[in-house]
Amino acid sequence: MAKKYIDVMDTTFRDGFQSVFGGRVLMNDFFPAVEAAKEAGITHFEFGGGARFQSLFFYLNENAFEMMDKFRAIVGPDANLQTLARGVNTVMLDTGSREMVDLHAKMFKKHGTTTIRNFDALNDIENLKYSGERIVHHGLKHEAVVTLMDLPPGCEGAHDVPFYEKTLRTLLDSGIPYHSICFKDASGTSSPQKVYETIKMARKLVPEGTHLRLHTHETAGVSVACYLAALDAGIDGIDMAACPVSGGTSQPDILTMLHAVKGKNFDLGSLELEKILQYEDVLGDCLKDYFMPPEATQVSPLIPFSPMPGGALTANTQMMRDNNMLDRYPEVIRAMREVVEKGGYGTSVTPVSQFYFQQALNNALMGPWKKIAPGYGKMVLGYFGNTPTAPDAEVVRIASQQLKLEPTTEKAIDIADRDEKKSIAYWTKALEEEGIEATDENIFIAASCDVKGIAFLKGEATVNVRKNGPKVPESLQTTLQENFNMANGTYTVIVDGQQYNVQIINGNANVQSVAPVAAVAAPVAAPVVPVAAPTANTNAICAELPGSVFKIVASVGDSVNAGDKLMILEAMKMEIDVLAPRAGKVTAINVKPNDKIEAGQALAVVE
Repeated sequence: MAKKYIDVMDTTFRDGFQSVFGGRVLMNDFFPAVEAAKEAGITHFEFGGGARFQSLFFYLNENAFEMMDKFRAIVGPDANLQTLARGVNTVMLDTGSREMVDLHAKMFKKHGTTTIRNFDALNDIENLKYSGERIVHHGLKHEAVVTLMDLPPGCEGAHDVPFYEKTLRTLLDSGIPYHSICFKDASGTSSPQKVYETIKMARKLVPEGTHLRLHTHETAGVSVACYLAALDAGIDGIDMAACPVSGGTSQPDILTMLHAVKGKNFDLGSLELEKILQYEDVLGDCLKDYFMPPEATQVSPLIPFSPMPGGALTANTQMMRDNNMLDRYPEVIRAMREVVEKGGYGTSVTPVSQFYFQQALNNALMGPWKKIAPGYGKMVLGYFGNTPTAPDAEVVRIASQQLKLEPTTEKAIDIADRDEKKSIAYWTKALEEEGIEATDENIFIAASCDVKGIAFLKGEATVNVRKNGPKVPESLQTTLQENFNMANGTYTVIVDGQQYNVQIINGNANVQSVAPVAAVAAPVAAPVVPVAAPTANTNAICAELPGSVFKIVASVGDSVNAGDKLMILEAMKMEIDVLAPRAGKVTAINVKPNDKIEAGQALAVVE
């Protein structure tokens, strides 16, 4: 009997990069590995979309559309190149208008995409209707998604087989055109038995010949078992990655799965084992200079209790590492359990995973529910669609009070259509005012990346890639490990005139060299002049979370009302508004765009 053919999608260059490096890998550094993957017989790649769209403009000073064009040129015209979209959010972190949802599909088709995997984190099928229709309209294949995860122990009401059956029936009855259906578990927390029962259910429910796929991560340690269960249940396709961006927070390794299906009645295609080995060698060489976060290669037993997707986990831990607060990570993960339960059980995948993490961080740092994260608050209030179950009534009340928003049942895309700043006309004018040509590409870049998109188009973007610095000498490692009890964090050490940026992880162990800091001149001795301790300004508006300044909205001298937006911060992959707490005049703006900020830092003064 012939073996069943299983389509393999290589996620290395999208989800793999996102899960391990936060998407920050320069195109010319990894293109040799794309060529090696092609030579190894891989014809189906995830090559863009999701956070790998914005990250190129935010951190790499690269054009995502140019990267996609070059990728297509390497693999040839017949490869299936796939991207990831978040329903009405597309590749943005906020809801797009109908104009932007349409422009997304049009531009991704133009720049080499074959298939768009399209999901909604709330499993609100209403959010897939227009986006799915426009994907097909522009000649792309639409892979509609049901998102999966496991609930924390003791929680119920969603994310079981009956819930997925209800979601799938709604999808099938909606009339949304599709070419395949994916069950996507971004946190890798679904149990193998639930996966088996879900795929069995789906196989009976969908029309004969429907292509079904499973996507999961190794984060919780059960991904291979889930894939084997799905294969036994009748799945048609699975996603895998190549070492060193496989396993851990990413997808199972291609070689691991080839080994796992030995003796089984499955054919994973024309993959050539020796050439896969060569491909992984080339990829390892391409990425040898990039800082590999230790947590990216680990399996965490905590994740099933507080689901955090691989693609967001390292982005969040890196942000905490950058701000010397990684020691709070276990506390934040523990706080997520209550946040998920009271939030209505939206699937922990971007952007909802970030809402969960931000709210858990707030709860850990400031006390439970003292401060509602804007994204989380808008989610429980209904501004992104319907959550699987009703959010906790008290949390809804607190969110409504703090955000000064009433709960809504209006469609998210209808709300977006009324927002002038989500229109093509708005961004066309903004580009023209900056002297930038208003092409379709530039409009979409500006709309999806805001001031950072404009900065890129003006040639003002910066590169922020985490690469390893000079190797820490063995003598220095021994000294640090044996003689110092150092807390987690980054330390600058000078040995024989050479400056090292040293990352300490887990106490006095695991010393690593990370990106070097600029050389610092020796200080010149100066007379010590006693000065009075600074007096805190009670009118200062302080940062509640560490992050960076995304955009300054207000100016010194502006008169503002309570609740007016002063600036926008970027933290944990999300945009956070800084609002005036009172009416008055802006007398100081203490930061500028791209500045790194710490929790408690004074950002502005309103008097």
